[in-house]
Amino acid sequence: MTMSPRLLRSGELAALLPPGGMTLVSSCSAESDLLAAEVAAAGAALGEMDFTGIFVPGLNQHHWTAGPASRVTTYFQTPELRARGAAARFLPLCYGDILRFIQGQRPRAALFMCAPPDATGNCSFGTEVAFPAALWREIPVRIAHINPSMPRTPGDPGIPFAELTACFEGDQTLRGIAGAAADPVSARIAAHVAALVPNGATLQTGLGKIPDAVLGALAGHRNLRLHTGLVGDGVLAMLQSGAMAPGESALVGVAIGSPALYAGLDDPHFQFRPVTVTHDPATLAQIERLVTINSAMAVDLFGQVYAEASTRGFQSGPGGASDYARGARASTGGLRIIALPSTAGTTSRIVTPDQAFGPVSLSRFDVDIIVTEQGAADLRCKTYAERAAALITIAAPDHREPLERAWHAVAAQI
Repeated sequence: MTMSPRLLRSGELAALLPPGGMTLVSSCSAESDLLAAEVAAAGAALGEMDFTGIFVPGLNQHHWTAGPASRVTTYFQTPELRARGAAARFLPLCYGDILRFIQGQRPRAALFMCAPPDATGNCSFGTEVAFPAALWREIPVRIAHINPSMPRTPGDPGIPFAELTACFEGDQTLRGIAGAAADPVSARIAAHVAALVPNGATLQTGLGKIPDAVLGALAGHRNLRLHTGLVGDGVLAMLQSGAMAPGESALVGVAIGSPALYAGLDDPHFQFRPVTVTHDPATLAQIERLVTINSAMAVDLFGQVYAEASTRGFQSGPGGASDYARGARASTGGLRIIALPSTAGTTSRIVTPDQAFGPVSLSRFDVDIIVTEQGAADLRCKTYAERAAALITIAAPDHREPLERAWHAVAAQI
């Protein structure tokens, strides 16, 4: 006889979580206020527990540290976690390494949000399939927040209700970041990027104004596909434009957007898959014409990309960009594009190497074309001087002469 999981009441979490060890928590758009409150209430009873998840700056605001002995491990730096000091460990890992790290820690528990069971008894992971779907079978204690507002997403079947250790029930509006209309700069960047994308390509992109603008600018294309870790509201424009290939042509891991996006995730184009599929190097290498479109904070005149830090400190981790860059390099007809505005205020985002902040996120071997609103710089098969010259042409006009002088000084030393 199949047993149903225990329905928990407030205050009962600590008795079920094994003290110490690592606990995986759902995050992104599926971060649970209910589970975070229960963790905070359990406090010191959880011992030296290490909580981990994909915490997105500006979206996930819980710090997930309970008693004085607990801590959180994050792969993106959020203001809330930075404020926890030594209680928050920031590991700047790419997605493939995040997966291997968590598996190596052998998590003892998982806390996640999911949809109510469907007619087959499965609870969809909804808008955050990536890590929960990849790891739940390896984790012995599985505690769910059953949220009626979580949509069932096609693709991964989710977790059988009978496989849950226990659950809470409660309605919660999903975390979201609504898309915004493209401004003139983003629109020009998007137009340059769209000109580089062939019909029939498979796209990887991320979240934000530029990715949304790019997807909107592809309305005239046909037979496009998505294979990406994350989608936002911009995917709605692609679905409505007819640019996408028929059938299951949008393979994704996580959705973060507006209620309109979440309401549309049952579209038959979507297939939600775990991180073992969305970021798998062998899978990516088999995709023809894989075009990766990612953003950055700065690009130096060697073509190195900086996407993690600014004058305010670390804002992010490397994320999945390097995983996809490796995949696109192996893809037949693959293309790796970095798209960014030429300036931030009055400061150039095309810089000399000594002007960049933080570590190199993508090396000069991980990028093919840099795009700003000024145009596109194709860096393939170019000398260092040719690469610098191409990048200077897409810098803001007021910064080109200073960059040329700076480059001559750099070139004189190498």
